[in-house]
Amino acid sequence: MIRGRYMRRHHGRHTNGNNVRPGVSPNHPMFSRYLNTVGFPPAQTVYYHWRHCYQPGHVWWTQPSHLQHRWSSFSTVRHPSSRPPRPPDPYNWSSWRQTEILPHTQPRRGLQLSAGLMDRSNSEPPKKRKRSSDWRQAGEKSQCSPERSPPKGSRNPKGSPEWLQNVTCTPVPPGKFPSSPNQSPSTPELKRHWEDLSHLCNAAPSVNGGRQKWPFDFSVMSYNILSQDLLCDNTYLYRHSHPPILDWRHRYPNIIKELEQHSADIMCLQEVQEDHYKQQIKPSLESLGYHCEYKRRTGLKPDGCAVVFKRERFSLVSCHPIEYFQRGIPLLDRDNVGLIVLLRPIDPHCSLTNICVANTHLLYNPRRGDIKLAQLAMLLAEISRVAQLPDSNVCPVLLCGDFNSVPWSPLYHFIRDSRLEYDGLPIGKVSGQEENPRGQRILSVPIWPRCLGISQQCLYESQTTDSDLRDLERAEPDGFTKASIEHCLKLTSAYSHYLKESSQPEITTCHSRTAITVDYIFYSAALGDVMAQAECSVPPEKGLQLLGRLSLVGEDELQKVNGLPNQHNSSDHLPLLTRFRLHPRAEQKHLFIC
Repeated sequence: MIRGRYMRRHHGRHTNGNNVRPGVSPNHPMFSRYLNTVGFPPAQTVYYHWRHCYQPGHVWWTQPSHLQHRWSSFSTVRHPSSRPPRPPDPYNWSSWRQTEILPHTQPRRGLQLSAGLMDRSNSEPPKKRKRSSDWRQAGEKSQCSPERSPPKGSRNPKGSPEWLQNVTCTPVPPGKFPSSPNQSPSTPELKRHWEDLSHLCNAAPSVNGGRQKWPFDFSVMSYNILSQDLLCDNTYLYRHSHPPILDWRHRYPNIIKELEQHSADIMCLQEVQEDHYKQQIKPSLESLGYHCEYKRRTGLKPDGCAVVFKRERFSLVSCHPIEYFQRGIPLLDRDNVGLIVLLRPIDPHCSLTNICVANTHLLYNPRRGDIKLAQLAMLLAEISRVAQLPDSNVCPVLLCGDFNSVPWSPLYHFIRDSRLEYDGLPIGKVSGQEENPRGQRILSVPIWPRCLGISQQCLYESQTTDSDLRDLERAEPDGFTKASIEHCLKLTSAYSHYLKESSQPEITTCHSRTAITVDYIFYSAALGDVMAQAECSVPPEKGLQLLGRLSLVGEDELQKVNGLPNQHNSSDHLPLLTRFRLHPRAEQKHLFIC
């Protein structure tokens, strides 16, 4: 607080040649007290060090930001032809850290991940910076500074370097991938293997009326491809990456190559930038035989969610975009979105039920678990409506996306266990992104207001039957006063979240701040499925069996390839890839009630 008052008192004054404000000495008692409280050596010692090397009249030379971390203290080693950098601004915290004069603020070299979920329990979370409405309009090309990002989410209006331009080029034809303009030093490829689980499933065809009915096998991918616009707005998260690999002209061919290589039947993509989608991604995927659906975020953010599927394997029944922003409801004032498609499998030999595929990217903010749960409730309510069958059951569901929540967090348990008791639960612990959340505000009861039109069972209130209402009234006179929420979808995660060999946590996203799992593929597990829980399974023809998945990696493997993005992996997320089996519908009716 002393620093804040002191800065305001001298705001607007000019500095002298020593970059020291007139009339302010480094021995000033208020300034010295502040530096001592934050662990700095005495200000006098620091400034004597600078004045010993500083000679007035020099023309200053500054290095590019991506080389600054390699600059050692010039007082120890100085090239004869170079000039010393400018002394640190005593009123600018980042200026002190960038001088590297202090022993406890040494620069990072390469990728250094936090031991837990954050660098320190009392540090600020790695915020994704907001776009100011007066800076640029939606749809314009991104601009970002080659220097280090300024603190507190401020924007630097300088032009972006050539290697970090948000370039939109012509679509890349299938099988042709031009090399990047600047090759980075060779990095080993990340090794991922296919985990085959098909031997645990029943592969024999069913026989009905003398005809054999083979099951329908298909693959599903979920992948956050990292919007170039968000990359430019958050360059501090990618200081470990070699600059040319952050260029969209390098990233885009890599991403398309990866999608073509895996050739999933259904792909759920997040952080798909609208201009890139329209001019590059969609044309390229359509040339590979995909049908594409897209929903852009509301507001000024130019990215969104896409669901694409192979036209030879599925036909589109219906498409349902979801906007989580709800005017007049303060809790739902964010611009995240979801996208649901209802697909009909194409198989001339048997009758198959439809499949409901949902894709979303929930709010990032680790301290707003209440918003995440409200967004999720809206998504689950729409899934329940779209997936409903004539007999009031639901068809198989695939729920994919970036949920910005870690495994075994309350939000994760809510999806997998279909219920969450949240009495006394702090908002900052809902997603589990922070080990020691600073905000301890408790979730309110109810979490979302009744005017949203969604019940505590995550159903539209128009869907709630009279019998359901009578049961709720007996259990609780007013269901909105009970500190619990639930849903009727029986969902299971396709990944176990731990590596089989080392029991270390699986990682789906990694950058300069952290390495955790936030991406998932949830599915309606059929009875007998390898990942199914006894209480969360459905009849075979109403569910899916997991046949295999592309393995994830741990933090050690990511360290060896210098984290994400790298030369071969052009997003800060890894794609999830799974294969499922859908059994033909039986002639007799099975009763299954949520």
